[in-house]
Amino acid sequence: MTDLLRAALDAPGFAPLPPSARTLLEELGAPPRLGAHLRVVHDVAVSLTRWVRVPVDVDAVLFGAATHDIGKVLHPAELSGPGSAHEAAGYALLVSHGVPPELARFARTHGSWSAADVTGEDLLVSLADKVWKAKRVPDLEERVVEWLGGPGWETFMALDDELAQIAEGADSRLAFQGSYPTSG
Repeated sequence: MTDLLRAALDAPGFAPLPPSARTLLEELGAPPRLGAHLRVVHDVAVSLTRWVRVPVDVDAVLFGAATHDIGKVLHPAELSGPGSAHEAAGYALLVSHGVPPELARFARTHGSWSAADVTGEDLLVSLADKVWKAKRVPDLEERVVEWLGGPGWETFMALDDELAQIAEGADSRLAFQGSYPTSG
């Protein structure tokens, strides 16, 4: 593990990654920027799982947030540019390292929240992966509101308030991620 990856994984101010996710990143020699990105998305997922008042597999969401982009180890150009090749590659990489398919799926589902079989846990990982940088995606948020249930307008307003609060920290999260290189 490089000193820069270690710094990204140990930096104060963010929830620590699940130990199994951290170990995978270390073993794979993840680029420091990927480590930083997964830290901030995971930290946002921690906030979302604390806020949600419906049954949710918190451990799965947190592992999913901590590994959703792990395929970028194999597709490092997608750390600084567009692309989705990392999604299927990440799923295969996780499974090949002994991660159960039900946890590895987040690498594949975080970019496709419109699929019929997407779970609430998948939606939370997708949402964390967007709102960490203050990006709001109406279609995704509508799916989350449907999943949460309750009076639609009240649920939407509660979610909107939570996402607005999370978005307030976007600049510091973006600066943290951007302070790490995409290689080495």
